[in-house]
Amino acid sequence: MQVHEIIRMHPHVRGQNNDALVRCIEECASCAQVCTSCADACLGEDGVKMLTQCIRLDLDCADICNATARIATRRTGADEEMIRRMLDTCAAACRLCADECEKHAQMHEHCRICAEACRRCLEACEQAGQGMRH
Repeated sequence: MQVHEIIRMHPHVRGQNNDALVRCIEECASCAQVCTSCADACLGEDGVKMLTQCIRLDLDCADICNATARIATRRTGADEEMIRRMLDTCAAACRLCADECEKHAQMHEHCRICAEACRRCLEACEQAGQGMRH
């Protein structure tokens, strides 16, 4: 809940928080961590060569989630078009990563957990983006 508190205190927000965007920031930060951990776990698996695409998508998704969280957190001179575009990009990255991780979820628990985190982040990005379009 620290994200909610710090953004609410921002002089340009003045207590008027966009709860869907705050949830999205939190989900993006969490998803980035989970994707990074999943990529690292994939590298430790015996069949690492079979997980190359999964690792790549994990790392791409982590980078995009981190960038999205950082941009969405900045409120001074916030550019809503930029944030909406980042939310759309993040949702796409999460969908692609989740789809790939789900292919490996029965063999690798870390991929199942990652797919779930990506789906939560995807949903949060979509909800935040819808709230900004109105």
